[in-house]
Amino acid sequence: MNKSEFETRFRALISGQSRRTENVSCMACDKCEGCVESTFCKEGKNLARCHYSEKCVDCTDCCHCESCTSCFGCTHCVESERLTACAYVTRSVNCSGCSYCFGCVGLKKKDFHILNEPYDRQTYFEIVRKLSRELGL
Repeated sequence: MNKSEFETRFRALISGQSRRTENVSCMACDKCEGCVESTFCKEGKNLARCHYSEKCVDCTDCCHCESCTSCFGCTHCVESERLTACAYVTRSVNCSGCSYCFGCVGLKKKDFHILNEPYDRQTYFEIVRKLSRELGL
């Protein structure tokens, strides 16, 4: 195999993967495409081992997430991207090991933050309740 053959076959593999729409070993998924070993998801695309998630894309091992993209090992996250091992994180990007964060970017192992600023638990929930209502979340 030479460089040209490799590149041609590699592009064919990528192209074939992007066109795959069948679900494999999924249970009770509704309007999902290209999902594997997922259960009770709705309108997901390219999910792997996700459960009870809705409108997520390219997520793995996530549960009860909504409208998330490229997340791994998350639970109860909403409208977030590229999260890893996060819980109850909303409208955040590129966070890891965080819980109860809202509108945060790039945080690692933080809890109860809004726009990357720390809050005590009670104040966090008061602000998030109001923001969620205003933002329609």
